[in-house]
Amino acid sequence: MSLADTIEQKLRAQFEVLHLNLENESHMHSGPATDSHFKLTLVADAFEGKRLVQRHQMIYGLLAAELQGPVHALALHLFTPAEWQTRGGAVMPSPTCRGGSKVDQ
Repeated sequence: MSLADTIEQKLRAQFEVLHLNLENESHMHSGPATDSHFKLTLVADAFEGKRLVQRHQMIYGLLAAELQGPVHALALHLFTPAEWQTRGGAVMPSPTCRGGSKVDQ
């Protein structure tokens, strides 16, 4: 099972997921790791009444093993159903990596 599959499986087991999108953005970053940078968009009722930091803590706690190992960066976009609807189901694109050996082309 891939790392992305493991992460998605853990999320689906913990939350009643209304929308989940996990993007592997490792190709946008320097270094040889192929499973090191991810962008997670998750919509769940469990975020209702939670501040942003509390939502992040929920995910960090669930994915602690992955974050201590292969995952270097995890961009989190965590919404309640109402917030997701207000946004029109969209999140901002990730910025271009400017570190390491990446250069503008």
